[in-house]
Amino acid sequence: MRIMTKKINLKITIEETAERHPVPLLGTDYKVKIVYKNVKCAELDVEDKLIKISLPNKYKKANNEKILDMAIDKMYEQIAKVEVERAMEKTRILLGFAPEDYEIKKIKNALGKCEDKKITINPEIVKYDRNVIDYIVLHQYCHLKYKTHSKGFINMLKTYEPNFEKYEEIILNK
Repeated sequence: MRIMTKKINLKITIEETAERHPVPLLGTDYKVKIVYKNVKCAELDVEDKLIKISLPNKYKKANNEKILDMAIDKMYEQIAKVEVERAMEKTRILLGFAPEDYEIKKIKNALGKCEDKKITINPEIVKYDRNVIDYIVLHQYCHLKYKTHSKGFINMLKTYEPNFEKYEEIILNK
């Protein structure tokens, strides 16, 4: 005797996880948890010192280091938009002037630069805590007045951030 069976479609979410090296964010190291599940595109959530990246199941067997690096870079860019805007406004109020323009863009071997009255900030600035971010923005503002690290530049830094050498040390040691 032959039994007829009906095909049943089940949607099963399988969460496989992988751990990755800590990622610095606003001066704190976050663990990264990679989850593979039934999603169409990558998702990223940050909470409780954990960055959870959900990737589609199709990436399970792929070398996803590039995908993870891209997701973390995108996260840095999004957070930098908020943090740099905050620091720029704080510094503008402190000094009473502002650059003609600023942008957030990757810079090779630098966290910030000032050229032609325009400040560029590297999104990786958000690896540091807010005090360091504020210092980096202040440093670039000082370059609006002084192009080089002249005595006038150093005096301006000292006036608005007496502990600037401490922040320089933090940046050099990272």
